[in-house]
Parts: sequence; structure tokens; C-alpha cells
Amino acid sequence: MDYSVHLPSNFIRSQTHRLLPDWSVAVGSVLVVLQACPVPLLKVTAETERLKDELRDRFLEVARQVAEELHSLGHQVEIFDPRTGLPIFSSPGSLRLDDVAVVRACLGYGAIDQGDCRVTLHPLWDSAVYPSVLLSSAVPEALQAIADRVLACHHS
Repeated sequence: MDYSVHLPSNFIRSQTHRLLPDWSVAVGSVLVVLQACPVPLLKVTAETERLKDELRDRFLEVARQVAEELHSLGHQVEIFDPRTGLPIFSSPGSLRLDDVAVVRACLGYGAIDQGDCRVTLHPLWDSAVYPSVLLSSAVPEALQAIADRVLACHHS
């Protein structure tokens, strides 16, 4: 599991009200989590769907730990469901978060269209990567410190 913390993109800053209509504070940081998958995620098969479910569950588990620490420090935090692009804790807005677009904006990684989905192209893992995103009102340094603590044992 690889992760990185970033400032929010112009898109996230300008569209927070459509992504998270209940939020009254600005997004201060973005946590991008990338997990290697044993197979490319280019085709919809029973195996790829099972693997995506496992990677989603793994992300949600660690993201909830990060979220709990951020909440305890008084920060707002939102985990976006990688399957739907909708927030886990907040009321959904009129816009879904596109994890692949966030990875492109934050890391510059390419993507390809595959049916109804877009697939991230990782420089080492190619299309065998599962992206996920968490947004927070915390400054990047605060999110980085918590992510380092929580995700250290999951880092690849």
C-alpha cells in the first residue's frame, strides 16, 4: 500500500460544495492511497471484482483509523467509497469523486477508459492498481503525521 498527502486540487477546492454539501470548512489536505493488485484491473471478471472488494475493504479499514484520529483532533474528514465515489460519513452531494482523476491531478499518473470505468496507470504496477481517496480539513502536515503512524505497517 502506497500513500501520499497533497494539497487539494483546484477542482476539489472549487467543487467541495458539490462533493460535500454539509461541510462548512475548506478541504485542507488529500490522502491518496494506492494498492497493488495481483492482476490488471482492465476486465470485469469474478476475480477482479473479488480483488477490488478486498482492496476496498482494506482501504476502508485503514482510512477509518486515520479518520478517527483526525476527528479526535477536531478536523473534518471524509472517506470516499472507491466503488461509488460517494462519501462514507457525509450526505452525498450532486457530484461523485473520481479517484482516478484525483490521482492524475495529485501524482500526474495516466489513465485509460475501460468500459464504464477509468483505470489508473501506475508507473510500476501499470493497470494493476486500486486508487482510493480521503479528504480532510487538516493541514497536510497533520494528515501526513497521522497517515505515517496508521499506514506504516501497510506501506509497500
